[in-house]
Amino acid sequence: MSGNIDGKRPDRGKVYLTGAGIGGIEYLTVQAREILSIAEVLVYDALVDRSLLALVPDSREKIEVGKRGGIPSASQEEINRLLVHHCQRGKRVVRLKSGDPMVFGRVYPEMLALQEAGCDFVLIPGISSALAAPLLAGIPLTEKDIGRCFAVLSGHEPDDLDWQALARIDTLIILMGGRSLPIIIENLTRNGRDPGESIAVIRDAGRRSQQIWRGTLENILAKTDRVSLSPSILIIGQVVDRAIMPPSLPLSGKTVIVTRAAEQSSEFTTLLHQQGANVIELPALEIRPPSSWEGLDRAIEDLSTFDWLILTSANAVEYFFDRLTDLEKDARALAGIKIAVVGKKTAKFLKERGLNADFTPTDFVADALAREFPDVVEGKRFLFPRVETGGREIIVKELSGRGGEVVEVSAYESACPDRMNEEARSALQSGEVDIITFASSKTVGNFAALIEKEGISPELTLEKVCIASIGPQTSKTCRESLGRVDVEAREYTLEGLTSALIEWVREGK
Repeated sequence: MSGNIDGKRPDRGKVYLTGAGIGGIEYLTVQAREILSIAEVLVYDALVDRSLLALVPDSREKIEVGKRGGIPSASQEEINRLLVHHCQRGKRVVRLKSGDPMVFGRVYPEMLALQEAGCDFVLIPGISSALAAPLLAGIPLTEKDIGRCFAVLSGHEPDDLDWQALARIDTLIILMGGRSLPIIIENLTRNGRDPGESIAVIRDAGRRSQQIWRGTLENILAKTDRVSLSPSILIIGQVVDRAIMPPSLPLSGKTVIVTRAAEQSSEFTTLLHQQGANVIELPALEIRPPSSWEGLDRAIEDLSTFDWLILTSANAVEYFFDRLTDLEKDARALAGIKIAVVGKKTAKFLKERGLNADFTPTDFVADALAREFPDVVEGKRFLFPRVETGGREIIVKELSGRGGEVVEVSAYESACPDRMNEEARSALQSGEVDIITFASSKTVGNFAALIEKEGISPELTLEKVCIASIGPQTSKTCRESLGRVDVEAREYTLEGLTSALIEWVREGK
């Protein structure tokens, strides 16, 4: 059945049977990510990566129903009733399953239950580990002469399979086969498979903890002795011998915490993912409207009295122009006013509004804007929409000292979140984090406040963690709040910070 995913409240409930892929956000489809952002109830399996839960607003209901071996868990009938119940309450329900819901995802009974109850549902595919795990191990599933076909099977109940037929297939991909590995090997060799044939065992495919064991049907048990192989995927066939791993990316194996505001983190996360990093988003800022629009509204009404508009962040651009629209005005209201911006990203956001900056300093910091300002300052009037608390005092001080009149107005507010998300807290406490990045002084201060609130010792937790800063002012705050800074970007942009991290890793620091 089909349904919209435009975020509008449906007239009746709907269930989205969604594949989560094999790991974190980087393996999630765009459609699945959109759905998670509008979920009102999340019903998820045990193998779903915990980072995906952060995509669902904290105020929404999140229910784990995963089946773990030897641990009491919800029955399929209970899960069916749960989905029907919330759907009939008129809720948007996301049923999140690891991999693809149609590949050993037990989704068929849920579809039947929803259909019988008259509930609307949507099927959203995910990347199956059956295809992704071999790829991430560099194993071609099909190859001329030796890999003309492959079969995907579950190793959960090996006694129910036709091993005589399976032994004749070029390549076998076995999901949930780690615990049954001895039985699988015995059945294959008894039915004519060569004991010297190659096998790869891939555990935690697509995650930072991914491990690969290669061997033969004859020796793989010895190579994996006393190792927990759950969850694992087995690949058996001559194609295993053709494995070629691509060169590792510069940040492969590094776990990086990004502390930008939730709505701003995706660009930086993408940059780091492209360099191989495992990224954990820890929003240390919440961007929200100011406590009052009065100052900004009054300034917008008097725009014709200003000579320059100063914008020092993407947030300032977004909130200023959104408010301009709210007051039924557009960019024409800025006729005759020049615009100065700090940073490439601010200039980019301004361009998306159809305007080019008249001045951008060579260094992407507020000090440079005041130092390099190209116009006569004396007698000029400057409108400076900015964050309500904290911010760029240097601009006001410098321009006012040179005879300019700077009118500061609150355009938005940035606050510290009430708590740290579970994924970031767990990673910090368990010592999994290699790098923490800061793109503003406020994120530094808020991070320090959050770890104090969580009872996390900065001395012990951050001792072996690289503290990375986007620029001099942020570095200064790092030293004041965290005791040190290890990496500072030469170019004060997200790209510059990414490059600085790559250089740090290559130098073996």
